[in-house]
Amino acid sequence: MCRLLVLTFLLLPGLAIAALPLDRIRLPEGFRITLVSDQVANAREMAWGERGTLFVGSNAAGKVYALEPSSGQVRTVASGLQLPVGVAYKGGDLYVSAVSRILRLRDVESRLDAPPEPEVVYADLPRETHHGWKFIAFGPDGKLYVPVGAPCNVCNENPDLYAAIHRMNADGSGMELVARGVRNTVGFDWHPQTGELWFSDNGRDLMGDDVPDCELNRLEKAGQHFGFPFCHAGEVADPKFSLRPCSEFVSPVAKLGPHVAPLGLRFYTGSQFPAEYRNNLFIAEHGSWNRNEKIGYRIKRVELNPDGSLKRQSVFAEGWLEDGEVWGRPADVLVTPDGALLVSDDHAGAIYRIDYVGN
Repeated sequence: MCRLLVLTFLLLPGLAIAALPLDRIRLPEGFRITLVSDQVANAREMAWGERGTLFVGSNAAGKVYALEPSSGQVRTVASGLQLPVGVAYKGGDLYVSAVSRILRLRDVESRLDAPPEPEVVYADLPRETHHGWKFIAFGPDGKLYVPVGAPCNVCNENPDLYAAIHRMNADGSGMELVARGVRNTVGFDWHPQTGELWFSDNGRDLMGDDVPDCELNRLEKAGQHFGFPFCHAGEVADPKFSLRPCSEFVSPVAKLGPHVAPLGLRFYTGSQFPAEYRNNLFIAEHGSWNRNEKIGYRIKRVELNPDGSLKRQSVFAEGWLEDGEVWGRPADVLVTPDGALLVSDDHAGAIYRIDYVGN
């Protein structure tokens, strides 16, 4: 059961109250949402630094931000970049995706007031901006995972490069392909127990309002093919590229709905939420842009069975879409060190925090 929680205060001291209608967000009983900052324009992927700094990429502002949770201060640590959506932190350094390049800001947390110039780690990714923005993350193997989306709505362009997930060493060497047939993933994480890679995938457009579903997928071994452009959502043959049957490809663990645009996702590894939330997946659904009746604009909760199959999916947080009007678009989720859940919103330029406070 959900209830509406009216919140007229901020999580962090010293910030001006923003006119964001958080009282419209519906959450399960016992949860509350507060505003961390509304000064993070086009906020997309989030990553923690080892000293507790929250780094945030952006999809249009060209900036990378550093948010200090203790004070609420927002700094710009890089600017003038091309769609620097993705951020990942490792060994004191911040890695940033900028379409064709992976950049690194060395020792960034000790230099927030005078950030270092970004240095190029890898510069040979495609230059197309169609699905060219990239969510990035370091896996349990210590490698940086970098997706390359299809440079189109639907096409079969160089399948060893496009519509795929790749990984590389932290110094940019050893690039290798991990997964094929992935149209455009802008969110992934690794299961806390099995170490398997789970990722969202945005379904193709222009097949109607209700087809195909966007996907939640699991990679069980490197090199698996997830269907694009031949098959969508595990069962929908593409009208142009239906050259291979859907049975040849890995089917999604969950069909998330048509055009919901799933972006960032994370497993819940904290201890603040009730025990039944442990190892659940939270998915930010950015929302449809070309559907007659809008859908998405919410946070989805996915529960899994011990064998990795779908137990159930449900809406965890919603209210950014009301009567066809949109005031916010969730783009990423991230668990805090104390077990809360952060949500980035690129439409409102905001970061929210969801806590469990009990019934």
